[in-house]
Amino acid sequence: MITKRIDGCRSRLDSEVKSLPPSPLAALFENEDDESGEDSDDDSGTDHGSGESSGTRLQRCQRLGGEGWNLPDTFQTSNLLFYERFKAYQDYMLGDCKPSEVKAFTADYLEKALEPCDWSAVWSTNIFDVVVEVEDLDLNELKACVKLALPLQSQTRGCEITEDAFNSLLEATQHKVPLLELQVVYKESGEFDQTALALEHLRFFYKHIWRQWDEEDEDDDFDYFVRCVEPRLRLFYDVLEDRLPAGLVAEYQSLLQSCSQCFQQFSELRSGLSADSDSELDNVSMVEGLKLYDQLEMFKRRLHIIENPLLRYVLTYKGSSRRQCVESRGLRESGMKMVHVVTGVCSSIQLQALLTARLTPLSASENTEIQFHKDPVAAVGACHQGDVVIVLPGTYTVSSSIFIPDSITIEGFGFPDEVVIENRHKGDSFVESTGADVQVSNIKFIQHDAVEGILCVRQGTLNMENCVLQCETTGVVVRTSARLTMNMCDLYGSKGAGLEIYPGSICSLVNNEIHHCKDGVLIKDFANELDGMPSITMEKNVIHNNECYGVILVKPGEEQNVHETEADPAGQTEDTQPEASSSSSKPEAHPSSSSAASPVEAAGIGCTDGDVASASGRKWQFGRQLSRNKEVSCSRPVQDLMQHQIFVSVQGNQFKRNGKGDFGVFFY
Repeated sequence: MITKRIDGCRSRLDSEVKSLPPSPLAALFENEDDESGEDSDDDSGTDHGSGESSGTRLQRCQRLGGEGWNLPDTFQTSNLLFYERFKAYQDYMLGDCKPSEVKAFTADYLEKALEPCDWSAVWSTNIFDVVVEVEDLDLNELKACVKLALPLQSQTRGCEITEDAFNSLLEATQHKVPLLELQVVYKESGEFDQTALALEHLRFFYKHIWRQWDEEDEDDDFDYFVRCVEPRLRLFYDVLEDRLPAGLVAEYQSLLQSCSQCFQQFSELRSGLSADSDSELDNVSMVEGLKLYDQLEMFKRRLHIIENPLLRYVLTYKGSSRRQCVESRGLRESGMKMVHVVTGVCSSIQLQALLTARLTPLSASENTEIQFHKDPVAAVGACHQGDVVIVLPGTYTVSSSIFIPDSITIEGFGFPDEVVIENRHKGDSFVESTGADVQVSNIKFIQHDAVEGILCVRQGTLNMENCVLQCETTGVVVRTSARLTMNMCDLYGSKGAGLEIYPGSICSLVNNEIHHCKDGVLIKDFANELDGMPSITMEKNVIHNNECYGVILVKPGEEQNVHETEADPAGQTEDTQPEASSSSSKPEAHPSSSSAASPVEAAGIGCTDGDVASASGRKWQFGRQLSRNKEVSCSRPVQDLMQHQIFVSVQGNQFKRNGKGDFGVFFY
């Protein structure tokens, strides 16, 4: 079976090679204008490396060392772009193979791509680097048969190794070394470019993509590239380009290490069991093995959630260890209160107005002092509980996140468009609030590059009034057990949800405008039952011009039937909507061919809008409740949500021109 599939892949590859230059992989590292359009299609849905030309010729990698360094230069292959690796794995190395076929497909790929002999490489390990000559290949074991290149060229770390010692080591290994440890010596002729590139794809695959447990996956019928390779490759470049929060990256690495250790323990325990033995020791080992298996499956599920971009967006994560280090300072020992004034340049008129309107009332008591700062980050960093920060008009560019661990007040002295704090820091978030009672007002926040959000309420209470939040990546996040009150604010520009509300949080939105985001409000009603459901008040908000939904609810897929219905823009029930109730007896709306494709389908995950337990075995469903412009009859989504106690109050809201509808439900 595997042989037939490999032959089919070989035939397909050979037909493609006829239209390429003499090297089968030359298209990966030579500029060709006539293929630029095709390459752009391969990179749909990602902007990894979008600023560079498609496929650059391999360059020399100079191996810099100290005195006595005599190693030759190798090829520079570690800086390949996302689409270059994507295309190589999809079109040449893996194709549509199953997990159990990966080794066979890889060996077949290397047979075509590698020079069989007579090329030089640097054998690189943690202890030494030495130049060897490749005489033959053993692709089934992913090894090369080598001999020392003379005269000896080597570099050791922490020890001295002679030529005789190297020869003894090679004899012990039957002159076979792993291909993963070989780096091709650079040749300007380009004769070995293809070999160097193929070894880089192999090395990268087994270091960053392949998992020990992939080959033992119970469901061996799925396309390994689609299921595992592509999401892991995208995750690697998201981490490389700082697109993920540091806490999520640390959590993934910790899970990966734990899963590897658990798999190792499970494999050792399994190998020690005897199939015919009924001894008590084997029975105990069997019970331990079952426990390890359940633990291993749990680790694999959590890894899959982080690796999959869609699941990562709707389900992760609990936080970053870095922020937990910012602790509340509490009250000053002296009992003094401080008013922090932030200004770059202050005119006499501004100072007089500030004294009259704010400083004199705040400094009425003797235990109040005033400090001046040029930087909002420094002013907030100097605060203790009960302090006040007043930001005068101006644009303040900050290069680090703003952490608010204490109950303080931050207010702009003017209109929001006059008091601007702009973040140029490429970090996890812009503003982090953990204080018990934080007040923020009259400020415009402009976000650049922060990967977690423009504002994250991790714990405590944040009251925000008359602020403008201009997002570039993601929006406001309200974590479990946190509370946000947002009044008369303008939020826009998020590439994710404008506002993400986690289970167990409390959120009050009154008189706000949320627009031009991917989703307006994303409500996460899932996770641990101990967290409870979020408690949300939405009154007199205008949610419009969002790419997908005005409001979307994420929850466990317990219900067996999902219906497409219309959300009432004003948040009123059908009892108070005579126009809607007069329509034809509220029929249940089912999916139609004109309905927009769900993001789950776009991500390549099977989903339906109907029965969760369908015969096709799909594990996802997406229920959409469309707005009036979809010509679907009105139902009672708000009443249903009120029965689940998610919404405390929903009234007077307006929903306009949201791409996929005013309200949607995502079942996972």
